[in-house]
Amino acid sequence: MNKQLAEQLRKRSKAAWLERIGKIVSFSALALITLTVFAIIIFVASKGLATFFDNHVNFWNFLTGKNWNPTITDKSGQPEVGALPMITGSFVVTLLSALLATPFAIGTAIFMTEISPRRGARILQPVTELLVGIPSVVYGFIGLTVVVPVIRTIFGGSGFGILAGTFVLFVMILPTVTSMSVDALKTVPRYYREAALALGATRWQTIYKVILRAATPGLLTAIVFGMARAFGEALAVQMVIGNAALMPSSLVSPSSTLTSVLTTGIGNTVMGSLDNNALWSLALVLLVMSLIFNLIVRLIGRKGAMHK
Repeated sequence: MNKQLAEQLRKRSKAAWLERIGKIVSFSALALITLTVFAIIIFVASKGLATFFDNHVNFWNFLTGKNWNPTITDKSGQPEVGALPMITGSFVVTLLSALLATPFAIGTAIFMTEISPRRGARILQPVTELLVGIPSVVYGFIGLTVVVPVIRTIFGGSGFGILAGTFVLFVMILPTVTSMSVDALKTVPRYYREAALALGATRWQTIYKVILRAATPGLLTAIVFGMARAFGEALAVQMVIGNAALMPSSLVSPSSTLTSVLTTGIGNTVMGSLDNNALWSLALVLLVMSLIFNLIVRLIGRKGAMHK
């Protein structure tokens, strides 16, 4: 009898087997995701670095050059693969759209969480979710048929340029920044509000001096996420920015971004050629910037956790 009981105790129960299977599946999925990420990084890096190792393009000239025409060489014999116009266009469009979206997103989040939570959740939350679900091509088409003609009428020129791209990206990143800002404001403990009101602070003083300051790390994370979304957007920006690989001379002059040049040129080049390798180098710059955005988000999150 004791031997049978001992054998039963030594046997794994069904729950233990299920837990073990669950751990194996979870770790397998984690390993697959990790390998996929590293494989993408290695693949893009190998293709992007071929411009400098196989085609012997000067790295500094690539980053600071202002002419983009891989089929032409300059006086020194170097191909004209200057990426500075695209890098500048990407950063300018991203920063302007983030600056434009931030006050609207934070104001909407404050209304939804502090001023009128019920009405905000009933009206603004479905609108935000609807904006998230609209495909990029629809934003680009609206920008092409509405934003570009309006800019052309007001400022003259073709209407294509950084300003048109900024307005399109502003609408695209607004729901992302808004939803994350709402989550950041909801994480502020309720007793912060109660303590401020008990000390005689008004609602606006409580929001400005207590809630927003306590939620600053989360709000900064939302802004950086929105910038990362804007920096990597391709199709919508391509349709309204003009796709001219030139240094931006004004907000209404045709320009280009890293993603717009990639989407228009990658299908017209031969794998392994200088043109193709140069485009992969632009993709590598884009990948590095995306990783930097993610690192910034993690740093902000750590600092926010340390202050709590």
